[in-house]
Amino acid sequence: MSAFVYTGDLPSKEIVKGYHARTIHTGTMTFVYWTVEVGHAIPMHSHQHEQVAHVLSGKFELTVNGETKVLEPGLVAVIPPHVLHGGKAITDCQLLDVFYPERDDYKF
Repeated sequence: MSAFVYTGDLPSKEIVKGYHARTIHTGTMTFVYWTVEVGHAIPMHSHQHEQVAHVLSGKFELTVNGETKVLEPGLVAVIPPHVLHGGKAITDCQLLDVFYPERDDYKF
């Protein structure tokens, strides 16, 4: 595998209605590039992975451990393992989530 990856060449999969993912796995981390359709929500959930959530474009409302913020480019959320979180797209969005350790459920 090359050290350089063009994300547009990665296969896309709809993980949850309105959430289309392209993934890169490094052996220790998973990077998920999301295209999210306006109005679509991801329910409150938790997982064993540490997560860093970035908005690359658009606006995304995210609730982490009871605190809600509207994320726009430049505001990043750091979500510890096993903490409840969920959100919804205020506009069409491009997101990047980084997970540690790798997410086997996102290997496709």
